[in-house]
Amino acid sequence: MARTAEEIPVSLTVRPSAPALAPLIGALGCAEGRFAHSAELALPSGGAQLLVNLDGDTLGSSGRRTRGAALQGPSTEPAVIDPAQQRAVVWVAFRPAGAYPFLTVPVGAVRDRLAGLDELWGTDGAVLRERLLEAMAAGGPPACLRELEAVLLRRAHRPLEPDPAVRLAAALLDRGTPVGEVADRLGWTPRRLARRCTEQLGLTPKRYARVRRFQRLLGRVNAGAGEPDWALLAAECGYHDQAHLIHEFRALAGITPTAYAPRSPRERNHVPLGG
Repeated sequence: MARTAEEIPVSLTVRPSAPALAPLIGALGCAEGRFAHSAELALPSGGAQLLVNLDGDTLGSSGRRTRGAALQGPSTEPAVIDPAQQRAVVWVAFRPAGAYPFLTVPVGAVRDRLAGLDELWGTDGAVLRERLLEAMAAGGPPACLRELEAVLLRRAHRPLEPDPAVRLAAALLDRGTPVGEVADRLGWTPRRLARRCTEQLGLTPKRYARVRRFQRLLGRVNAGAGEPDWALLAAECGYHDQAHLIHEFRALAGITPTAYAPRSPRERNHVPLGG
């Protein structure tokens, strides 16, 4: 997918075409881009992503480098990434618990990790990038994404049906429902809730709720005009006060709220870090 500066950038985002994948995958796509900055922060969202770098056979930073096809597990901390690795990328954004059927390990095993697909899937993971390059060359982004869906359907280790109880737990936590109340709603003990969430969401209920509260905050910040009223946002998003919001923002983003300047409102989890 290498191109000259005069070529038109390619970007395609779609819902899964295979009905069996729709409950597990929110969206998948192909994108090309060139960025002036040399590094950026990727902020935690609480979800897992499959990433394939078609421009080069590498992903990650010096401390977390893999080959060019990898699974980014659910994160509870920011990561510094190289924008050059996003020049030509294919991606899958999994729904809550959506990555679980495609792994032989609990999703919690890849928490805060960029795990190479050659490690997770063996030969199928090692050759995925070449398969997608061939599909891209033959039929462009639509063919590339069709091939990726076909691979995912073949790689399923568990039934392609999300656990309704875990999905309900994720939805309740996403809305700010207290962990104890979520356990009560499901008729589970807190320990059982923690075990099932760690296994399928990749995070404990408290960690997941913390990250999703942060995402609610970012959604409000990027939806507004003008300077954010951080005290008001703290109250609306479930923080004790503005000091609590600032502390959590630093912990999850690695920067202060006032330093937060994403690539765009639609790319709220990508924050450039200089030229």
